[in-house]
Amino acid sequence: MARVACAAAASVAAALVSAAPAAAVDGPRWVPAFVTAYTWADNTPAGGAISHGMWHREAGGTGTYEDPVTLAVGHDLSTGADVLDWPAGTRFYDPGLRRYLGVEDTCGDGPAPQNGACHVPGEGAAPGVTTQVDVWIDGRGLSPDASARCASAVTSSRWLIVNPQPGYPVDPGEIAVRCPNVTGGQQ
Repeated sequence: MARVACAAAASVAAALVSAAPAAAVDGPRWVPAFVTAYTWADNTPAGGAISHGMWHREAGGTGTYEDPVTLAVGHDLSTGADVLDWPAGTRFYDPGLRRYLGVEDTCGDGPAPQNGACHVPGEGAAPGVTTQVDVWIDGRGLSPDASARCASAVTSSRWLIVNPQPGYPVDPGEIAVRCPNVTGGQQ
């Protein structure tokens, strides 16, 4: 999983604390999140398999409200059931990526994923971040190195809107092929 540099995390932490948006009482609300990215090459197993498909049969999405990009969240197996940190079907909006995201996959491997980075925000997350999400950026047409660089570029602590309404600005399409400073695309 991609990680941000400590200096960048510290500056994001200051921004999170000083510029916290007001939470809505009902409906959409802001959450401080550590956003990481996963690709065709580093998915487990490699490819587009997802665990809780809601909109797609495999990871995908254009980022519109109707077709959100697949989002993986941490999960807990300690009770014997697979309990996701955010229910499958939960929508988010990422103002930085200008895309809607939808929970339909899990991140964290092994018999105790609740002890790993996806369930509890991992190394590089800014102080005050309460959740970690892993956004699908695809990258199947790129080299694994280019995909990894894009995942690293996307990774940061930032505010997301959970349960967003339709109508936010969207730059639809595969994230990896338009990743800034990595694949020559514009984000």
